[in-house]
Amino acid sequence: MVMSRAAGSKRLGAIGTAAVPEKQMASVEVSRIRPILSVPSWQNSVDGSPNETSISGDAGIANTTIANYFSKFSNAPVICKLVGRKVLDGVGQPTLEVEIYCTVKNYEKRICSTVIPSYSQICENALPETTEADEKERNDSVNTAVEWVNESLNTMLRDLKPTDQCQVDKILGDYFTKKVEEKKEIQKQVEEEPEATSALISCAPSATSLPGKKKAAKQGKKGAVAKKTIPPAEPVEPVLCGSLAIGGSSLAVSKAGATITRIPLYLHIALLKHGEDSPKEFTLPLPMVTVLNCEKHSPAKLKLMKEVMLIPPVQLSLKQGIERVLDIQKEMMRLLEPPGRAPSLQPADSKKGKEHNTGKKALPRAFKRISHLGCLITGCDNLEQPLLLMQTACNNIGLELGTDTYLAINCAAHELMDYVKGEYEILTGMFKSPDEMVDMYVELINKFPFIIALIDPLRKEDRQQWDNMCCALGSKCYLIAEDAATYIPKLKIDQNMNVPMCSGVVLKYINQTTVSDLIEVTGLLDSQRHITILGSPDGESSDDSLVDLAVGLGARFIKLGGLSRGERVTKYNRLLAIEEELAKNRTLREANLEFIAFPEESETENQLSDVLAPPKPDALPPEVSEPALQVHSLPAQLPENSTLT
Repeated sequence: MVMSRAAGSKRLGAIGTAAVPEKQMASVEVSRIRPILSVPSWQNSVDGSPNETSISGDAGIANTTIANYFSKFSNAPVICKLVGRKVLDGVGQPTLEVEIYCTVKNYEKRICSTVIPSYSQICENALPETTEADEKERNDSVNTAVEWVNESLNTMLRDLKPTDQCQVDKILGDYFTKKVEEKKEIQKQVEEEPEATSALISCAPSATSLPGKKKAAKQGKKGAVAKKTIPPAEPVEPVLCGSLAIGGSSLAVSKAGATITRIPLYLHIALLKHGEDSPKEFTLPLPMVTVLNCEKHSPAKLKLMKEVMLIPPVQLSLKQGIERVLDIQKEMMRLLEPPGRAPSLQPADSKKGKEHNTGKKALPRAFKRISHLGCLITGCDNLEQPLLLMQTACNNIGLELGTDTYLAINCAAHELMDYVKGEYEILTGMFKSPDEMVDMYVELINKFPFIIALIDPLRKEDRQQWDNMCCALGSKCYLIAEDAATYIPKLKIDQNMNVPMCSGVVLKYINQTTVSDLIEVTGLLDSQRHITILGSPDGESSDDSLVDLAVGLGARFIKLGGLSRGERVTKYNRLLAIEEELAKNRTLREANLEFIAFPEESETENQLSDVLAPPKPDALPPEVSEPALQVHSLPAQLPENSTLT
């Protein structure tokens, strides 16, 4: 037996293993065949495909081929767990994060997470007791949302495919409807009690009332009766405590579906919206970049302009447009230096600068702090100050407003209504009726034609004035409803645009909005020839999914705030990354600016497309091209009889 073993060793030695002991020989032979028989690691891949980093050589090729063949017979990834947790947003307020875990080839794997904003708007003039109540309500809502995600929704969505967005959103919608009915039953029982009823009547102030309302009621005979009856404020849509769980879960599932199928989220959204007819090319939404936040309740007088925004021209790439906005912003910062160090508002010595004598204009008050919107906070005393500041900053660096960049203004007029007087307080102590507001905007746009968008110029209740303004300005300027727009689920239910006549609507992904809701509403807007603007809420997070939603849905504009604060810059960076990816794939289509033609307009203004770029005088209507040539010869001060103040 010993001799046979030795002989065997010698025979093996003939092929190069004579020096290898018998015990080690077994391990060598096993190691040779192990790569061929080994099972690839599924834990390092998202969708369960073989991990090529663990495979090499001919054995790796065979391994991959076998694994790919058998993977065809495996089950698709399904949701196995949802995790909700309380996190902080960009302004330090609590909000909801939702994580999605899927079962991939029998392994539980974390796929993605999303953070949804907990509220849409930050009130600048809220009373301390109101702020405290809002914080408590927000905390309760986030805590309830976390409970919904970790308990009910975790069970209801288990074993569903993350790619089946419609089914997921239907389950979420049914669950939300059930919770609403439960809330109504509880309220009904409370209202049946006499004491609870009297308490509700005495403690139900209007959510749209302004701090000045009570003061105005004590001003004697002049303030006791409104000058003209105005439509009362519509009741604020109730927000169910915990509704964040619906929107957060829907968006998280959508991100998981994109991750599982290994495509970008914007492409996944486009496929959900268009199906097989998904566009071969994508147009990036034009950014509305906030550069000034005119604080409404500062020592300065101007209350009308909440945000002054820059819109880069369409002939520039997004990267070039952002760089241009940054250059203008730097020059504005230089102009807004403290009085002892501030340069003159007179533009630099250039052909454009000589046409403007703005030296007599006082500088806006700069408070040298950054708003929650990610831009500089300043105070102004009249409507012209921020516009002339922007004009001067552009002139000083050799740019021309109306050609090299455009302006948009968020008026937020709903915050200015004095319901006793029936008028808007546009400056401290200066009031205008809704009809006077229309005249003021018409004169403003005619004198400053580089303003191409007004957001919330009036309350949504002033529908007749919206109609009048669209007829007068619709071919020159986008008239956009943000707060004046009904919230997304209501639009979807009614199948009718419950908004005043306008050019477009700002949509915000908050509360119980689902991805399917957003897709359906944008389709409705497209069919009615409204433009879609995806807007970032005041209380934002670092989640950049909003950008993918805007690109996938084909939004015309995206409103993200300023180029400061990490939660906002993150979204601009995502937009730049998408532009680079689309350009590399040759699927990027150039955007254009087309105004909405309203039926009531005259024939000279009733053109479907008034393209702003490239700006050729002979291509623009006379009423637009003529003032545009006179932008730089505006007087330093307006005539005394002007409605602008």
